[in-house]
Amino acid sequence: MPRLLLPFLLLLLTLPAFGQNLTLSGRVTNARTGQPVARAEVLLTGSDQLTRTDAQGRYQFGGLAAGSYALTAFAEQFTSLTRPVELTTADATLDFALAPSDVQLREVNVEGQREQGFGIRRLNAVEGTAIYEAKKTEVVELQNVTANLATNNARQVFAKVAGLNIWESDGAGLQLGIGGRGLSPNRTANFNTRQNGYDISADALGYPESYYTPPTEALDRIEVVRGAASLQYGTQFGGMLNFVLRRGPTDKKVQFTTRQTGGSFGFFNSFNSVGGQLGRTNYYAYYQYKRGDGWRPNSGFDVHTAYASVQHAATEQLKIGLDYTRMYYLAQQPGGLTDAEFDQDARQSKRTRNWFRVNWNLLAATADYRFSEATRLNWRTFGLLADRTALGNLSRINRPDDLSTARLLLRDEFRNVGSELRLLHRYSLAGSFSTLLVGGRYYHGFTDQRQGPGSRAADADFTFYPAEQNASIVQAGYKYPSRNAAVFVENIFNLTPRLSLTPGLRYEWIQTRARGTFLKKEYDQANNFLSEENFAEQRQTTRGLLLGGFGASFKPTEQVEVYANFSQNYRAINFNDMRVVNPGIRVDQNLRDERGFSADLGLRGGRPGVFTYDASLFYLAYNNRIGLSPEKDTVRSQNYLLRTNIGPSRNLGLETFVEADLLRLLQGENARTGLSVFSNLTLVDARYNIDRAVFRNKKVELAPALIAKAGLTLRRGPLKLAYQYAYTSRQFTDATNSLREPTAVFGEIPAYWIMDLSGSYEYKFLKLEAGLNNLTDNRYFTRRATAYPGPGIIPADARSFYLTLQAQF
Repeated sequence: MPRLLLPFLLLLLTLPAFGQNLTLSGRVTNARTGQPVARAEVLLTGSDQLTRTDAQGRYQFGGLAAGSYALTAFAEQFTSLTRPVELTTADATLDFALAPSDVQLREVNVEGQREQGFGIRRLNAVEGTAIYEAKKTEVVELQNVTANLATNNARQVFAKVAGLNIWESDGAGLQLGIGGRGLSPNRTANFNTRQNGYDISADALGYPESYYTPPTEALDRIEVVRGAASLQYGTQFGGMLNFVLRRGPTDKKVQFTTRQTGGSFGFFNSFNSVGGQLGRTNYYAYYQYKRGDGWRPNSGFDVHTAYASVQHAATEQLKIGLDYTRMYYLAQQPGGLTDAEFDQDARQSKRTRNWFRVNWNLLAATADYRFSEATRLNWRTFGLLADRTALGNLSRINRPDDLSTARLLLRDEFRNVGSELRLLHRYSLAGSFSTLLVGGRYYHGFTDQRQGPGSRAADADFTFYPAEQNASIVQAGYKYPSRNAAVFVENIFNLTPRLSLTPGLRYEWIQTRARGTFLKKEYDQANNFLSEENFAEQRQTTRGLLLGGFGASFKPTEQVEVYANFSQNYRAINFNDMRVVNPGIRVDQNLRDERGFSADLGLRGGRPGVFTYDASLFYLAYNNRIGLSPEKDTVRSQNYLLRTNIGPSRNLGLETFVEADLLRLLQGENARTGLSVFSNLTLVDARYNIDRAVFRNKKVELAPALIAKAGLTLRRGPLKLAYQYAYTSRQFTDATNSLREPTAVFGEIPAYWIMDLSGSYEYKFLKLEAGLNNLTDNRYFTRRATAYPGPGIIPADARSFYLTLQAQF
């Protein structure tokens, strides 16, 4: 990897300086006394250029091109101030008068102007103790999103994030399933999923699936960073997904919010939160309860989620925090359908005894220390104590559920702990300011998995029972301890005021282990039981690897940026999938880790609140790709799916997003009414590079060639109306691109389109929200499940409505 970075760096160093070599200078003074403020820091927002004032309070930036800029000045014991400036053909002067701070100095987070009203923006080059320069990023700002928040409707919430393929397995938003760029949406496992910057998945290394999704009503924003996030956030191909929860208002001691929602199919949601600022301490807590009967028979859910957070400014430099999250839910699952059954009646259900339970406890402690405005340290430690239990009939859906037989019971318990330390430092280099990020991470995951026969009844009895007298209670029992240590470094080198290069390295040490026993049963060709035998198994894999990457950013003006990045990716095999007794799927015991790289080349920019755009090409190379291969058991004359290393694949695509407020464009930025229109288009060509007849030139599974979304939002004072349209072209669920087969666990997912309508109105402390999802009542599905909640086709919900009343005091 260093051999690739060196010539690229030398190439960029030889590029001529861009622009007109203009100078921007000024003074920073005390607003009360008029005296100069020495050693104040002035930041050229968005370009990461930083300088300090001299003894007379003077500063200067040189070598600038003509264009629009924003500068932020800050100093200890003064409040920060941001001012815009326009450079034309001559040097310019911009002075700052800083007001003394009458309260204890708090950490100053300098961010660019947010694109108010659109509900989508991108991350700045540096935020907190993270570097996002030259990376493909999106930020969903929930306060500007008009959608069905009570059900976490991902189709609406993520509508403006380009290229996401979304699974719609339930109408309550219990589990989020999103994937992008031709990667599987299965429980968002291809993203490093976080909450407030720390891991929330079942086992970030050994089983990175997400069973807990924070309520959208409690979120401030959702941050999405694509494949180049692997250097800072660990080995994955999809990127990083971070749910940032609200904080208490800093201008109130107590603020109480209650939201009550009713909707179709017996849906009820109650969300209540309290937060505020007490001296140096900020606090926020919520409790959510929701229930529903579901659109299909034999379905329903009962969910409890709670969260509490305390952030305390211990000193002027040190802030500490503590978060606790608790979630419990029980859901009945109606099972899957065959293609013929879906065509006949998508609402029907053939499974009456399938249940799913999740119990999640997540604790995190954080500390932020500010050595100076140029140097910051962040430390976060987190722990997970959780379990998920599935109960039901996993046999092929074209066979009836024999009510006299025991159900299959699977129980996973997760005990994980991790810690991450980050240091960000801005420094002067060759007449320009650069930014260095160094960090380290340690993670210890432990999963205890058991599988065996459950009860013969139809209730939610999560107890193991012997299938017959003297038979084994547990068919498979495994423990999966894993350890991971990593160090990483990234640095923004500002070669000119407009051009930057960001190289990075990450070293990973990974140890995964599996030990346990499984019950192997023998049957004759007539499926008659012959014998059973317990086998003990133990395996361990230890490896170390070095990942490299770099990014380049060129900003000819403050409203335009050309960016490019390259990053190596790696994904360890999940030992938790290595031994599962499932009649529809088997696992290759010689599975190997997946390796590859991702790259982006894009153009983005805009004016906040008026228009914004982002268009990028991406390339994803995937070696040893794990997938499902249809095979045949010649002994039992039975077809099955084999989870194995299919081989190399490559995903090539184009992602575009544009949004503009038409009335502001026509009438100016002071227009009282806003009418914004957005378009989101993604084209993907994802294919296998395998010279084997069954896979030759086949498309990668779960990679639709076209994902298109569009919508408009009308804003007039307290009134908001939003309409959205989404189209997803057909996709396949296995590497051979099968169209359909009797068990319906793999085959084609036909193209589908969907429309949503939402609105809100505010009056003083009250807010009313309402809407229709699946406006035209289409019948479609987004998933064929090989196990829970299937097997078979999982129909998406029919048309539904919701009505929310909010009061805030």
